[in-house]
Amino acid sequence: MADIDIASLRLVHSGVIAAAEDKYSRVYNILDDNSGKADSFSRIFNKAVDNINTTNAYLSDAENEEIRWALGETDNTHDLAIALQKAQVALQYTVAVRDRAVQAYQEIMQMQI
Repeated sequence: MADIDIASLRLVHSGVIAAAEDKYSRVYNILDDNSGKADSFSRIFNKAVDNINTTNAYLSDAENEEIRWALGETDNTHDLAIALQKAQVALQYTVAVRDRAVQAYQEIMQMQI
């Protein structure tokens, strides 16, 4: 086990932790650290539209692979299975995002003013 200098741990403060999180975190902020700006909703909305377009592309690719396989143009079931799995996962993700958006909208509408 490596020796740890206890004295160095006492000098850690929130700024150091925040800097380390910014440098090493794999999770990114969808708002790009501009959460207070007015255009953050439009960026989120545009990313949601991009997600829908990507899902539609995966569904179209899966349908095209099914047609090619059914017509006998290909006998590669591996590509068919991959296309179907991509389409399924993308659709599940899109439906989950939609459900959360609808749930958030319903909660906002139920708030008392």
